[in-house]
Amino acid sequence: MKIAILDYGMGNLQSVSNAIFKIGFEAVVIQDPEIINLYDGLILPGVGAFPQAIQKIKEASLDDAMLGFIKSGRPLLGICLGMQLMCNYSDEGGKNKGLEWFDADILHFPKSDSLNIPHMGWNTLKTSSSHKIFTGVEKDLDVYFLHSYFARPNKKSEVLATTVHGVEFASMLARDNLCAMQFHPEKSHHVGLQLIKNFFMGGSC
Repeated sequence: MKIAILDYGMGNLQSVSNAIFKIGFEAVVIQDPEIINLYDGLILPGVGAFPQAIQKIKEASLDDAMLGFIKSGRPLLGICLGMQLMCNYSDEGGKNKGLEWFDADILHFPKSDSLNIPHMGWNTLKTSSSHKIFTGVEKDLDVYFLHSYFARPNKKSEVLATTVHGVEFASMLARDNLCAMQFHPEKSHHVGLQLIKNFFMGGSC
């Protein structure tokens, strides 16, 4: 299986590529929207600020290319900022419209003397253990996070997992051939690698 990792100038590309190789797939970093459809799966990574990221994606016409890929039925995975970009809007730097693939809004964690922001380190996913993407992984598993904004979902049907950090937020979203992870599966050891493999092998959620 050949997995394309989208490079729009704001992704943690090497660690994601390494994770794909570790699970036995071929990883190719691409920038050209014209070649997206040559691959079996696609990853939208992301590190940084939402407004700059969505601007870069739209300027390069990558949003239209990804939408065409989604319509083909092939699997697309969003990671960290990539997940946030797939939602309705983010309040980072003002109200910025996202790709609107998931019915969720991205908000900043509430300020509190007792709450560390960004949310950084290991935390627990409260999962739907019966879902096929969790095959071979333990229930209520720990994964690695690094983010200051969180997803507030409007549709419970799109939520695969939640996590608590001051507030309960959607840490995994999924629908059809789309999946999004707020945490970094590529930094979450064997658990994260298994989740990536399960998603692409299954082809959908």
